[in-house]
Amino acid sequence: MHVTNRFDRRQALKAGAASAGFVLLASSVPALAQRAKGPAEVPVDELMKAGDLPDLAVGQDTAKVTIVEYASMTCGHCMAFHTKVFPELKKKYVDTGKVRFIFREFPLDARAFAASMLARCAGPDKSLGMIEALFETQEQWAFVRENPTPKLFEIAKQAGFTQESFDKCLTDQKLLDQLTAIHTRGNEVFGVNATPSFFINGKRLQAAPTVEEFDKILEPLLAQG
Repeated sequence: MHVTNRFDRRQALKAGAASAGFVLLASSVPALAQRAKGPAEVPVDELMKAGDLPDLAVGQDTAKVTIVEYASMTCGHCMAFHTKVFPELKKKYVDTGKVRFIFREFPLDARAFAASMLARCAGPDKSLGMIEALFETQEQWAFVRENPTPKLFEIAKQAGFTQESFDKCLTDQKLLDQLTAIHTRGNEVFGVNATPSFFINGKRLQAAPTVEEFDKILEPLLAQG
């Protein structure tokens, strides 16, 4: 299992600063285990406490069940979940008003920070769509040896970025600090140290994030009066 407790914020900002000619880290990110150490359950009120950045969420805020995911944009398992599992999970539970799904950033490296910054800079109406696009194209920018900045800009342009807004986003120290705060709180308060990590009404998903495993937990919760 790949565990993360420390990361270099300065390196993340430097790596993301395309306008200054920096090159993003070229090392590939190893596959991460789906199970994370940490408490089996966390207080829901604490988990749902608002931070400086608004949560990226889909689904009704009155839903009986809330799933919180901590994910890194360079995590292979996160990509697999979002491209293969989440569409069915969303159709079955989120679109029907039964579940609210919250995505929280847990960047594990410089490229993940850059991608998360771009998703946030896309704006509240486009952030989740850009996260989806970045996961779908992950192999083209996250694991390549060459500078991935051109590919990231190509993706960003589809969300309306100009070269100026792209460069400005990747040199936004405040945004970098805010994303760092989400990572730090997830690690120190909720014991998140691997991605993806899921909390369902405060209880950590201990199994692989498949639709079948979510069914086992969600159906009993939804059946309660």
